Amino acid sequence: MRVIVTLACTETGDRNYTTTKNKRSHAGRIELMKYCPRLKRHTLHRETR
Repeated sequence: MRVIVTLACTETGDRNYTTTKNKRSHAGRIELMKYCPRLKRHTLHRETR
């Protein structure tokens, strides 16, 4: 049930990270605060399709 998802920065749109998630426990899209190298600070990253 684990799938690979890509996390994209909400401010720049860059796809900086990939991770896995369990579809059963997290049915919606993941949102995490991660480091954006272009902006050199932590920003909100959302799961993309």
